[in-house]
Amino acid sequence: MFKPVLLFSIVFITIFSCNNTPKQGPEEAYRYLEHSKNILDYKITPKDSYDKSGLMFSDQGAWFAYSLPDTTGVLNDFSGPFLMTQQNGVWSSGAIAPIKITIGNQPVSSKKENIIVQTAHSSHLEQKTHFSGIDFKETLVFLNGHTALIHYEFTNKTDLNNEITYSWKNQPLLADSLSFVINGKALKVISKKSTAIGHLLFPETIKSTNSNNTFVTNDKSYNLKPNETISFVVSQTFIFPEKSWQKEKVLIENIDFDSVLLARKKEKNSQLKSLLENRKLTFDEDLYAEVLAKAQLTLQNNWRIPAGEIEHEGLFPSYHYEWFNGFWSWDSWKHAVGLSYYDVRLAKEQIKLMFKFQNADGFVADCVYRDTTIEAHNYRDTKPPLSAWAVAKIYKKDKDLEFLKYMYPKLKKYHNWWYTKRDHDQDGLCEYGSTDGSLVAAKWESGMDNAIRFDSSKILKNEDGAYSLNQESVDLNAYLYAEKLFLAELSEALDNGEASGYKSSAKILKSKIQSQFYDTNDGWFYDTNLDGTKFIKGEGSEGWTPLWANAATQDQAEAVKNKMMNPSKFFTKVPFQTMSADHKKFDPLNGYWRGPNWLDQAYFGVKGLRNYGFNNEADRATVQILKGPEGLLGKGKSIRENYHPLTGEGLHAKNFSWSAAHVIMLLMNENND
Repeated sequence: MFKPVLLFSIVFITIFSCNNTPKQGPEEAYRYLEHSKNILDYKITPKDSYDKSGLMFSDQGAWFAYSLPDTTGVLNDFSGPFLMTQQNGVWSSGAIAPIKITIGNQPVSSKKENIIVQTAHSSHLEQKTHFSGIDFKETLVFLNGHTALIHYEFTNKTDLNNEITYSWKNQPLLADSLSFVINGKALKVISKKSTAIGHLLFPETIKSTNSNNTFVTNDKSYNLKPNETISFVVSQTFIFPEKSWQKEKVLIENIDFDSVLLARKKEKNSQLKSLLENRKLTFDEDLYAEVLAKAQLTLQNNWRIPAGEIEHEGLFPSYHYEWFNGFWSWDSWKHAVGLSYYDVRLAKEQIKLMFKFQNADGFVADCVYRDTTIEAHNYRDTKPPLSAWAVAKIYKKDKDLEFLKYMYPKLKKYHNWWYTKRDHDQDGLCEYGSTDGSLVAAKWESGMDNAIRFDSSKILKNEDGAYSLNQESVDLNAYLYAEKLFLAELSEALDNGEASGYKSSAKILKSKIQSQFYDTNDGWFYDTNLDGTKFIKGEGSEGWTPLWANAATQDQAEAVKNKMMNPSKFFTKVPFQTMSADHKKFDPLNGYWRGPNWLDQAYFGVKGLRNYGFNNEADRATVQILKGPEGLLGKGKSIRENYHPLTGEGLHAKNFSWSAAHVIMLLMNENND
């Protein structure tokens, strides 16, 4: 198998500065940032290379991450790095280059009584301790998507001189693919799993060792005078071969750590300000500010810069789950809407990423990856058409006509593709399907892989490379209805004369949705067979998609609302789950889309209620959606992929992006929705 190609380098640059403590602005200047303080618990000392028992901190789109060591008095450096540059994420080491400190003749790391204060913000990680009259602080911040900086600071708080001796000695490598080669002050890191080359450069010579997977530098001593401070910076760089290491090295050699940290604080404070100041007034309590900070940080930790086959920045669904180290289309549309409330630039990048994988006929791939030797792109199916929604939301934020001119032709082709490749009977109502004729990929195309409505589905051939399910789906056609209106909105902004056509076809489709998919006896929207003569029963979250799209009548919306607010059906501990709790196939623990609450579907339900004036119900549901899930509110636990609707238990992947994006959407002011 072809090995993943990458280059990673870790360079250590030491910068001494006596009596030069960083000057930060007043804490009030970062009052929004304070909501992110310890909002996620990053404490983990990994036991092996695949240890996912804890969370990891990343920023600036880096393909690597760190954690705070799970320590009780024993001084240790930041855990990691965790490398997403190979094998879908492995720990390189417990700590690849920890500092070892001695005060006088006493090794600091052996003092069990040390009190170590660990702090994590969305801008940086920090550890503080005090030993033998010395204040010690280390801070980790990302310079960019290639480099992290670790700043060490010693301050003598005594009236006597104190001799400080320090060196670096690695902890054992956890990834068996990695090994070291020593050459003077340089340490080369070689990987058997890739063509990666690592470079660790130290200010002191590295001592020879008897093994190729350990190293230690010569000791460096400094006589620290009373009230004197010294500080130095260590940089760790992981860079792919398409980028220049030499340019990055020059950048590192000329950085000022204080300026980088200040820039990150300002950046994150500004992002959180955008979210917190644009909340619905109903949700102005601190607990909602904290969950917005957790959502922003969730998206940040999943952010990746271009590498390999990926040409634009984007977000993983979750770095924490091995097989989510890629980019999915409808995840991307949802991420982009969430991002648009505080980072419009990244939202645009997320959209562009997926449209680089659009075929000439308009089809957009389901999911794509940096390195297809690990996993191939999936062209077997696409995902529900929500991209025009995302672009319209982004455009509303900054009115960037150039972005709109770039995206509009692509959106138009994608919209038309559904009608040419996924309308088996050419009646203007589309079906989910696949490109390879497989039933499983056709179900994947819905995004609701094993929903009960597909239990008896069959596959039909439209033409070579285009297959449909033998049923017309209400959510798909509701999405297409909304997309027509969004395309009309974008067309008007471009003044290209196409808006009226979209509005006209939307009017026709709206009538079909109201007449074919709505069961007047049940008061619910269902999928139907191709002829539209038979409902595919089983109340699921697709039933309120017409409300989200504004495609239902007021009376239909009223009936759907009544079922949504029924505690025996959808108004559970975590409301608006994927299927009714009273259905015989309801099974949240064993059914991925057969009962769990996915926050995207919950958001569509809340937004649908608001569209028809049911704001009191929408507010009640929002509170319960946020308070019901275990660990969603409050500090420590990550936002999960989905939740058990009856118990609130977090299910499946941790640190899940689209859940975080929809938390943001739930709380944002209606005018910015």
